[in-house]
Amino acid sequence: MKIRTRYAPSPTGKMHVGNLRSALYEFLIAKHDGGDFMLRIEDTDQERFVEGATEIIYRTMEKTGLIHDEGPDKDGGYGPYIQSERMKTGIYLKYAKELIEKGEAYYCFCDKERLDSLRTEVVEGKEISIYDKHCLSLSKEEIEKNLAEGKPYVIRQNNPNEGSTTFHDELYGDITVDNEQLDDMILIKTDGYPTYNFANVVDDHTMNITHVVRGNEYLSSSPKYQRLYDAFGWQSPVYVHLPLITDENHKKLSKRSGHSSFEDLLEQGFVTEAIVNYIALLGWSPEDNNEIFSLDQLIKDFDYHRISKSPAVFDIVKLRWMNGEYIKAMDFDKYLEMAMPYIDDTVHSDVDKTKLASWVKTRIETFPDIKEHLDFVDLLPDYDIEMYTHKKMKTNAETSLEVLKDIVPVLEAHDDYSNDSLYALIMKYVEEKGYKNGYVLWPIRTAVSGKQMTPAGATELMELFGKDETIRRIKAGIAKLEG
Repeated sequence: MKIRTRYAPSPTGKMHVGNLRSALYEFLIAKHDGGDFMLRIEDTDQERFVEGATEIIYRTMEKTGLIHDEGPDKDGGYGPYIQSERMKTGIYLKYAKELIEKGEAYYCFCDKERLDSLRTEVVEGKEISIYDKHCLSLSKEEIEKNLAEGKPYVIRQNNPNEGSTTFHDELYGDITVDNEQLDDMILIKTDGYPTYNFANVVDDHTMNITHVVRGNEYLSSSPKYQRLYDAFGWQSPVYVHLPLITDENHKKLSKRSGHSSFEDLLEQGFVTEAIVNYIALLGWSPEDNNEIFSLDQLIKDFDYHRISKSPAVFDIVKLRWMNGEYIKAMDFDKYLEMAMPYIDDTVHSDVDKTKLASWVKTRIETFPDIKEHLDFVDLLPDYDIEMYTHKKMKTNAETSLEVLKDIVPVLEAHDDYSNDSLYALIMKYVEEKGYKNGYVLWPIRTAVSGKQMTPAGATELMELFGKDETIRRIKAGIAKLEG
């Protein structure tokens, strides 16, 4: 049997990291065994629909390389691939009425006032009403009369109050629940739209989906899905319920974290390939200790049986490290294209910006880090003279002042401000004075940068600034030390 998976997002805004992980795992499961990966848009919840969200889904899938074999734009014979369009075919109402005929579902005409009077229970932190099967006892004549009068209704699943239901998950094994815990969930809403839970089952079956991958928050709903499959006499798919993704405080990753969506991470300067690589490891571990994977390598190595049941912690520090590794390995032309907007935003001086880009390539973890590495180029920052003190170099404010005042005339008399020429000049000075290299280079680098850490050495910075700006900055350092 050919594996067929689907990514079925609701167009409700940005793509959450958890949703992207589900899409990635479904893609990898299909591609690992030469199967098909489908995109299905689940827009039956019209209240949560966000304009433009469908375009975000397409854009994200394209950027991440999760190319679908079938979808709204690629008909593979199982369309329509948008639930609101599928609804127009009458497919959901047809199957709901089939369940009514089998006694597995029933019309419910209860109004809001009556529903509000029902008892409630707290399930997973949410207060929900428990329906009492009131309308299950309606006679056929009463039902036909209500329908003829146009009385609003929903169609509910008829779950038994006795016995138990068992379903199998690839990670959690067989899970059995008492049927008394199963509420009669709504299948068709008063507006005629199917609920997410019902449409999901109908679509997965009619589209020949073999593997369903979703968050483990759906474990509690799965017995109801299983009862629908059993009621129809359908083969249920292979279930893979994924662990929760938490923040560093082990709480559910939320929008307030600032990095809960793919778009958030892109805006923060993360590389798409690094994001995909990192998200693949949020719950899955390879056989070896390798952590850097291309998408092709993930397809080759991914085995969903190695997915953990334990919550996965979204560690932004780990992602930053991984992103830095991707930047280091990036083709320079591509890197330059991505880095230059950040350099242009930070540096407005007439200097060699390509050289600046090459200096910071191995030092940054995300592109916005460029600013902190190059913020001294336009304007010498105010700095503490304690920076001139370096135990290893045996320098302090007094020795640095002496060196800087002594070397200014040497630099003023020199015109070739290329790196090699400047380095040779300073090394000659060091040799004549009997100093260690760092004894001279440390105060010069501090004076021209005003930074504790710089992306390049003293003579490279001097070449970048040129003669006039170099001497101006060194004289400013002298004035600071004297002051």
